[in-house]
Amino acid sequence: MKTKYDLLAKAALFSAALIWGISFAILKDAITELPPVFTIGVRFTIAFIVLSLLFAKKYKHINKEYIIHGISCGMLLGIAYGVQTMGLDGTTPGKNAFLTSGYCIITPFLYWLISRKRPTVYNVTAACVCMVGFGLISLDGDIGISKGDLLSILCGFFYALHIAYVAKVYGKKDPVLFAMLQFATGAVLCLTYGLLFEDVPTSIPTSIIPQILFLSIVATALGLLLQTIGQKYASPSAAALIMSLESVFGVAFSLIFYADERLTLRLVMGFVFVFAAIIISEVLGGEKSGNKQSSLKGQTQG
Repeated sequence: MKTKYDLLAKAALFSAALIWGISFAILKDAITELPPVFTIGVRFTIAFIVLSLLFAKKYKHINKEYIIHGISCGMLLGIAYGVQTMGLDGTTPGKNAFLTSGYCIITPFLYWLISRKRPTVYNVTAACVCMVGFGLISLDGDIGISKGDLLSILCGFFYALHIAYVAKVYGKKDPVLFAMLQFATGAVLCLTYGLLFEDVPTSIPTSIIPQILFLSIVATALGLLLQTIGQKYASPSAAALIMSLESVFGVAFSLIFYADERLTLRLVMGFVFVFAAIIISEVLGGEKSGNKQSSLKGQTQG
């Protein structure tokens, strides 16, 4: 029975990573018609409505602690998604996928500041390896870095801060209820920013409605459920490794669907370094230290 649940859990996590990998190219297409942060606000709103309809009974468990931590985590999540999408607007989906995956390496160090749990030698090694990968991916011929690449790296910091904070306050909270509160907060934050600072159209073009629905219902609401199911039965190290495939899928689907993505030897080497850093930090580091945050990726990707 354990083997059966283990296989189902890994299948759920693999499906979530695949969905999130696809979503980078789809999101890139969507923000050609809608401003980036406003798009995330719409996405959070629809995901919140869908989950609320499916799990309305969970609201009876809400209390002051849920509200305080849900809003706090939701603000961090909204900022992370917003910065990531603004970065995606200025770079390719593949590069955005790999550069944002740096949260895996940053998280143990931020968690150290919050919980005083020192990172392992694997975490430090992973950070060094990741920096080499970031340089290979984002630096061009004249040693410059694009605004999109810089924002993609910055969003990894906010994802890491979100994960570290969630790991600190999560406790025995219901993951779906906690996610709904975060989505609601992120929706308000991103929609407000979009309406104040972006050129928001009077209506959503019908041509991108399928993309918006996929991002909201499949990549956000369904992705969360698959992740929650998978992490309940899979080991933290297995979950981290499978979910890190999101960045690999992001590159693969970007090459298929996005014409401006060009796979060069330098980019391949950069991807290899970043992926190796994720394995070192999340698998080796997680196993040695029992890192709690490796199984609390949270509602951050795709």
